[in-house]
Amino acid sequence: MSYAQQHLKEAQEIIDQIDMEAIEKVADLLATVKKDQGRIFFLGVGGSAGNCSHAVNDFRKIVEIESYAPTDNVSELTARTNDEGWATIFEPWLKLSKLNPKDAVFIFSVGGGNLEKNISPNLVNALKYAKQVGAKITGVVGRDGGYTAQVADACVIVPTVNPENITPHSEAFQAVIWHLLVSHPKLKENQTKWESAVKK
Repeated sequence: MSYAQQHLKEAQEIIDQIDMEAIEKVADLLATVKKDQGRIFFLGVGGSAGNCSHAVNDFRKIVEIESYAPTDNVSELTARTNDEGWATIFEPWLKLSKLNPKDAVFIFSVGGGNLEKNISPNLVNALKYAKQVGAKITGVVGRDGGYTAQVADACVIVPTVNPENITPHSEAFQAVIWHLLVSHPKLKENQTKWESAVKK
């Protein structure tokens, strides 16, 4: 078997094993945020931060939910990292944005955050603040879901089918899941360009 065959076979296994009910629960949570005119704050680091940027676009344009990713502002991100430290980059951003119970914090992460191992402490601190103010918490994460899965109201865990490929599959399936969500009848408001062009 070639590596390409192996990698795509693993992707098929993930699709077969992923929790569909968890995905529907996330869709329901986001539908509530939309109905309440809340906002979504997408948080992630590394490759997941790039996914946050793309998801913000889709949820604003296709779903019409006000959405933001703190990592999109590199000046504020690096100022906070430099001045206060990496572990605190998200929490004060959410405070300044007046995160409230109508809003959702949406985590994209491979591990979901782990304070004991000092992995993504910025996500953990943000989630603690979200719990404190009563905001909704959701995410798409890998491994065992980490702190995100422990505190989330709805969370999709990307199944581990090969421990050597946790990161690429977790980050790839973040994109699969958010594209599913923005296409979901409970959420979608606007047709995407190519689909609308084909119908003409």
